[in-house]
Amino acid sequence: MNITAEKLDIIQRICEIQDNDLIDLIKNIIDVPSTSKADWWNQLSEKEKESIDRGLNDLHQGKVHPHDQIRKKYEKWLKD
Repeated sequence: MNITAEKLDIIQRICEIQDNDLIDLIKNIIDVPSTSKADWWNQLSEKEKESIDRGLNDLHQGKVHPHDQIRKKYEKWLKD
């Protein structure tokens, strides 16, 4: 099936939908490409940006611990 035929099939199927929630979901999916072009960094608060910067600085300075080491240290409090 070529792209034009697929689009027509989707349009046909959408026309048959009676569920408002499903229509809203489809609208959100269609709107994603236009909103995904925005840089998510600009959507963060200054506090969130500072927190990320602190984490990146810690990473660059080697102030990090592997997940398995931390999990081992605190495993008695962790419940899967």
